Amino acid sequence: MGRISKLRIVGRKDNRADFFAVPCFERGRPETENLPTAIVRAAGIAASRRGFTAKAGQSSQARGTADRAPAVVVYGLGRPKSLGRAEVVKYATEAIAEAARNGFRNPAVRLPDHAVVTGGDAAEALLRAIALTGYRFEDFRSRPKRAPARTVRVAVALRQQEVYRSMVPRAVATAEGAVLARNLANTPPNEAYPESMAERAREMAGKRGIKVEVLGPKELEKKGMGGILAVGRGSRKSPRLVMLEWGDGSERISLVGKGVTFDTGGISIKPAAAMDEMKFDKSGACTVLGIADAAAALDLPYRFRAYVALAENMPDGDAYRPGDIVRCYGGKTVEILNTDAEGRMLLADALALASEDGADTILDYATLTGACVVALGHSGAGLFSHNDELARELLEAAAGAGERLWRLPLWQEFTEQIKGAHGDLSNSGGRWGGASTAAAFLSEFVSTPRWAHLDIAGPAYVGRSDKGTFGSTGYGVALTIAWLERRAG
Repeated sequence: MGRISKLRIVGRKDNRADFFAVPCFERGRPETENLPTAIVRAAGIAASRRGFTAKAGQSSQARGTADRAPAVVVYGLGRPKSLGRAEVVKYATEAIAEAARNGFRNPAVRLPDHAVVTGGDAAEALLRAIALTGYRFEDFRSRPKRAPARTVRVAVALRQQEVYRSMVPRAVATAEGAVLARNLANTPPNEAYPESMAERAREMAGKRGIKVEVLGPKELEKKGMGGILAVGRGSRKSPRLVMLEWGDGSERISLVGKGVTFDTGGISIKPAAAMDEMKFDKSGACTVLGIADAAAALDLPYRFRAYVALAENMPDGDAYRPGDIVRCYGGKTVEILNTDAEGRMLLADALALASEDGADTILDYATLTGACVVALGHSGAGLFSHNDELARELLEAAAGAGERLWRLPLWQEFTEQIKGAHGDLSNSGGRWGGASTAAAFLSEFVSTPRWAHLDIAGPAYVGRSDKGTFGSTGYGVALTIAWLERRAG
């Protein structure tokens, strides 16, 4: 499975790097404070080469004269006033990628001395991005590509060293949680189905000392979880509900994840184009498991419960149909208008149970609607909540973590759109406002005032036709850990 690169904060005495990336602003000198003398000299030579003006995207290379001297590449960052954290992440990760392409195994990156890299949130986000440069998902390749760097050295200004060193554990735990989410989401549906996903959850729980319980078809039927059973009825791979519990804090946090291990759309079958990407419809569940892994590793002071609903949505002779009426956990009935609106059926059961079990806050994560992707693209997730305080907390945490989140409305008319003709509710509110009507549907199964729904359909993965590396992003782990850390002070 994919893994992260180790992190090491370095200074003047560390001479083990074979590749050193140094930033430089326009009309400035390379930022070499607290770097070895040989690096300082080589960076000066590289920056003085004809044509190099340190505009964003420019680079210039030099190498010291000593034996086994590292390659030193000076990267232009443009003007300081135009620099944002995203540009620093791009500089650092592209430099590490260049090192890997050229066969260097021990890269080092000097971060610029700038306001956007200052403070704990910035340090965690940058270190996490650097750690994730080591990620590759190559379990199913007969010949894996060139291995990434095992350790990346990170140099910062002297005044920033203490905070960066203090943030390494959080960055590593969050990156490892995101890697777990990525690995699970990237795993193909012939390998990742409800039963096998439940086993993977058991493995993670065992390593972290987390209590786990798995409900199979008989237990789900006994509890009256008609939503999960309906979605999974058309598949030979029977559904599961994984429940995790850990921590002993006074505040109770419940996390709920949608895990459709493969989504054909069921009887309301999807078009063939890009259907292979529907293995990512389990991303909400994968995010919850990644959060659990990171939160347990950091021993965050909360009492956690997690509910991971798993099913495969297939068009079998026994599959649920448009026109069916399904009774979900707690007794509410749902009239099925579209079997491709299946994720909310899983979440209905899980959210109702999470509310019944008691929680101070419930967060759910789901690749729920294409409508949210239409609204926000692939750059961020939709946030839905009736609780203004919780919404503000999550938006601030997401901004600090570098994961975009945008609040969308839950107006009363959306609730009216999902009322059923012959059942209590319908599982589709029609074409317009689809992300909001889906969230309104979920709200009908929640009794906890502090609840938020994150529709992560856009940023959860990079599709084959999109720019970037195809596969899961592990979105949602970082912002949630940041939110939990902020609440813990």
